[in-house]
Order: sequence, then structure tokens, then C-alpha cells
Amino acid sequence: MMDLLRRAKHLLRLYKVLPKKRLGQNFVVDSSLLQRMISYAYINQGDIVLEIGAGLGFLTQLLSEKCGRVIAVEIDPKLAKMLRERLQGLQNLDLIEGDLLRVSVPQFNKVVSTPPYSISSPLLFWLLERRFDCAVMTFQREFAERLAAPVGGKDYGRLTVNTYYRAEVELLDFVPRSIFYPPPDVDSIVVRLKPRREPPFYVEDKEVFFELVQTLFTQRNKKVRNAILSFLRKRGIKRGNAIGVADSLTFHDKRVRELAPEDFGALTNEIIRKSGEKDLLQ
Repeated sequence: MMDLLRRAKHLLRLYKVLPKKRLGQNFVVDSSLLQRMISYAYINQGDIVLEIGAGLGFLTQLLSEKCGRVIAVEIDPKLAKMLRERLQGLQNLDLIEGDLLRVSVPQFNKVVSTPPYSISSPLLFWLLERRFDCAVMTFQREFAERLAAPVGGKDYGRLTVNTYYRAEVELLDFVPRSIFYPPPDVDSIVVRLKPRREPPFYVEDKEVFFELVQTLFTQRNKKVRNAILSFLRKRGIKRGNAIGVADSLTFHDKRVRELAPEDFGALTNEIIRKSGEKDLLQ
């Protein structure tokens, strides 16, 4: 660890980079963690690997030795300049300077990364809209626990359900804040995501499903019959009929936080069906 820590401090001084908190610039200075992350992703020479927030290039170098191609994205111009100079000898590196959520990224099939925590949620949803085999990333501990929270638990919410619908999630390694430089205010967890080839349950309309999950979790402690009224009104169901529909729903008496992801799917299909009944509409 000391070796990477010394190198990190040396490079930051050499290139006059002051780590920026707003960009989440906390650099991993433990090579054994970086090696474990690469092994968790089963990297081989046939892989094109995306790295989000290449930072000082420690992980980038290790990846380039193991895979066919590395696509490294770095938003900070000073760090991008440093990476171009330090890693110019790597023939299998594509370095992209810019914001991952705004730039064009070539096709990749795996992700290994220690991304800035400030973009965890938008990054996750950006990733899950794409086709890839697996992603191994460090996330803030609290965020990681929300991804894999049990139904009804304090961390269970919209993020859990949306992620479960799209991917399998495994929490692999606890990562103490001390192996970053400068150390962040929180500990981390290494997460492995594997996109599902098929959703785990059927929904008639994905957009309605995601909207329903979002709406209901703003009232997670309410019973479904009360939490869902505004959603039914938005679906065009008359005010007078909405209460009757809410009471007739399969899970009307459960609290929102007690619904399993599959229950949200069943609710979505039931509401879509009932929204089509003409006598209930305005």
C-alpha cells in the first residue's frame, strides 16, 4: 500500500493537482484491492473494459496488462493530461477526456472502476441502459447496501427494485476509507453487477412500472391503497372511482416498503388493466 500511496503523492505534486472533493477525487492506493477487482470481473484478453474516473492511472495500467482494450474516461483536464503523458506507451488504451454521462463511449463488454461517489446513481442507470457482461465497482457503503437491501429493510427502496429488475447484484468486499488518498468520509463496498438477459418478472409497460415504483416510494410507510391514489388519478381514473380501484388492488393493505419487486410488477399490470376499463375513466 505504501508504494502506491507514495506514488500518488508524488504524481499529485508533480502535476500540481489538488484533489477536488466535488469531483470525488479519492484515489485507491492499495494494489491488492485493484487486483481483486480485476479478478472479480474475470478479465481476459478478449475483453474491452470501461474504467470510469481513471484518476492517477493505477487501475488503468493493471487493466491494460489483462484485457484486449481499456476505455478510460476522466473528467478532470489536469488528470487527463497526466494520463496521456504517463500512459502513452499503452497501445490498447483509449483515453476519453470528459463527463461519462455526456460523451460518446465506444462499445465495451465489462466495467472495472472506482468511480466518483457523486455520480453513483446516474452512473448506475446509465450503465443499466447498456449491454455488457459484468461490472465491478466500488460504491459508498450506504449506496451499495441500498442496491441489495432486503424487502422491508431500512435501505430498501426505489433503487433496490429498479436495480433488481435489470441486474443481479453481489456485495463482494468491504473497503475501508483508509485505502484511499485522500481518505473519503465514508467506507465503501465492491459491488458486482450482472445484467439480466430476461427480466425476473413480466410487466406490461416498463415505463409505467418504473413510474409506479418512484411514486410509491415517496410514501414508503403508507399502505398501498393510500399511497397509490395520486398515481391512479394520473392514469385517468375518475376521482370517485380511484378509491374503489385502490381498495380492489391485490396488495392494497400492505405498506409500500413491504412490497417485493415482483409485487410492484403485479400491481403495474393490474393498474394498466383497470385503467383500460372505460367506465372508470374521466
